[in-house]
Amino acid sequence: EQSSGINAEYGAMSGCLDNPNCGECCTNFSCSCIESDWFQDKRNAISSILAGSLFAVGWWIAIDVGATEAGHYSNAYWTCGVFGTIGLLMVNAVSNSQLRGDAYVPGALGTSGTRVWMVIGFLCSFGAIIGASFILFGEYVYKKIEPSYPGTGFFMQNLLIFMATIIFKFGRIEDSY
Repeated sequence: EQSSGINAEYGAMSGCLDNPNCGECCTNFSCSCIESDWFQDKRNAISSILAGSLFAVGWWIAIDVGATEAGHYSNAYWTCGVFGTIGLLMVNAVSNSQLRGDAYVPGALGTSGTRVWMVIGFLCSFGAIIGASFILFGEYVYKKIEPSYPGTGFFMQNLLIFMATIIFKFGRIEDSY
């Protein structure tokens, strides 16, 4: 009976995402800005530029850590960024048509080999994020080591590389040439 009193007083409770409206072009999860022909024509370019920028900023942060905080971190911390970069290259080396099995030339191991390659690439990317998280939280936050910028910098580097991997892989569309 108490819940019906609440519903009577406030009306039917709805979630905050039931009827979103973030502007004139966006209503009910249908954004006409993104669905426009202008965006679809430039989707590959926008995704590539955004992913490349995130990747560059990630490495820029790591290089800044190396230049400004020498002696405050272990050189082994660079391996997370290297594995994140290897993951980015592995994930984006295969096309979606190869993953689906629609490719004209299936490759040496076929679709199964392509999927295994993709999983290994994502494992490298996730491993880099997990390693960078351990560096930040296990070495700098938990032990209260100052300055904490090296831990934060290496974590941000790997987070940005991972975001670049996802945007570059799933933000672009394959055109039939």
